[in-house]
Amino acid sequence: MIETIFPNVDWDVLWEATKETIYMTVASTIFTFILGLILGIVLFLSSPGQLWANRLLNFITSAFVNVFRSIPFLILIILLIPFTKLIMESMRGPQAALPALVIGAAPFYARMVLIALQEIDKGVIEAARSMGAKTTTIIFKVLIPESLPALISGITVTAISLLGFTAMAGVIGAGGLGNAAFLDGFQRNRGDVTMAATILILIIVFIIQFVGDAAVKKMDKR
Repeated sequence: MIETIFPNVDWDVLWEATKETIYMTVASTIFTFILGLILGIVLFLSSPGQLWANRLLNFITSAFVNVFRSIPFLILIILLIPFTKLIMESMRGPQAALPALVIGAAPFYARMVLIALQEIDKGVIEAARSMGAKTTTIIFKVLIPESLPALISGITVTAISLLGFTAMAGVIGAGGLGNAAFLDGFQRNRGDVTMAATILILIIVFIIQFVGDAAVKKMDKR
């Protein structure tokens, strides 16, 4: 039955492409969460009235976030070719896509982190400050726990965006399902290969969304 619907699909090759896509998505999501969280916290704490209130720091961080958030992903990949070759020694394969994926998504997530932190009740932060809590204590005991549901929701959306980015990266040699859909499917006029790759991408999207929603419900104390 499956062979009739997808006569040109090599399932071993497609499974390998699926593993490459999952690797790129998971690895880039982890690094994006870390870098985006740091950038978002710096943006929040360096804004007026906060612990690190500093116009210059806030301007530099905000400019970095805005610039890299605005560059289309395919153009960003091209711009980062020298940097990628320097740290990865190659422009091909799943690992070579990671720098562009992280740099492309972290600024987007940083803005979501900032929004989440801005929604925290100011009284909670002020109470911690009045008790003499250190900045690190406020960050790890107040800011992150209070905004955790929004942070998880944000990284879920970002992970799905990263999955889309991996498909674009695959077109230029990073491998994965995007590469399979374009080279084995589109260029060889094999619509069933493209369809199979698309279905697998959609399945991964549904899994990410399901896990993210379940985590948000578990963490949300409201």
